[in-house]
Amino acid sequence: MGQKVNPIAFRTGVTRGWGSRWYASKQDFSDLLVEDRKIREFITKHPKKSQYKSAGIDRIEIERTRDEVRVMLYVARPGLIIGKKGQEIEILQAELQNLVGRRINLKVEEVGRPELQAQLVAEDIAQQLAKRSSFRRTMKRMLEQTMDAGAKGIKIQMAGRLGGAEMARREKQSAGSIPLSTLQAKIDYGFTEAMTPQGHIGIQVWINQGTYGDDNDGADAQTGQASKKPKRSYKR
Repeated sequence: MGQKVNPIAFRTGVTRGWGSRWYASKQDFSDLLVEDRKIREFITKHPKKSQYKSAGIDRIEIERTRDEVRVMLYVARPGLIIGKKGQEIEILQAELQNLVGRRINLKVEEVGRPELQAQLVAEDIAQQLAKRSSFRRTMKRMLEQTMDAGAKGIKIQMAGRLGGAEMARREKQSAGSIPLSTLQAKIDYGFTEAMTPQGHIGIQVWINQGTYGDDNDGADAQTGQASKKPKRSYKR
């Protein structure tokens, strides 16, 4: 049988940090863990804010101190989260405080190159499939875009009623190298589901971003030159 391990969980605590960083006693641990999940689901599946999905939220990191909860959003298009003069981010911060009953310190950081983030690539594919785009053409286009952006390798796998077929099947395409067993390899993983009229299509994306500890981590993997687009961060 195949031993398939989530690449992020495989590297967490070895070469990659945790998504939630806090310490709690045995009595409080389960409650705080559920609270973290509530915060993440509230932001990614907000019932009234459809622009959050199109903002391109790559990941949400949570830190806790005695007094407050720090929530860091890594977003491709931060303007959709912040809104005019920071109004939207203030509303979101107030809603999160009402949800968990604690003081929330919200911070939004811009993702420099969304083409190299597996979750954002998977969500982009899902949006195109929902618009009835050809799945093979979409996969090929995303492979080319990601490799042109400087990735060392990418693999995309889809499962479901592809192309509206009666029987569900699995298709995958890859380019470059994806050393999943190498802990030092910086493999990013993303998963989402495309809602099509024929049913849900599962989309998995693996992207090889190089190796951990590279001096030019923020540099272009092919040219070795630093990315010209500066990163921006926003705090409330």
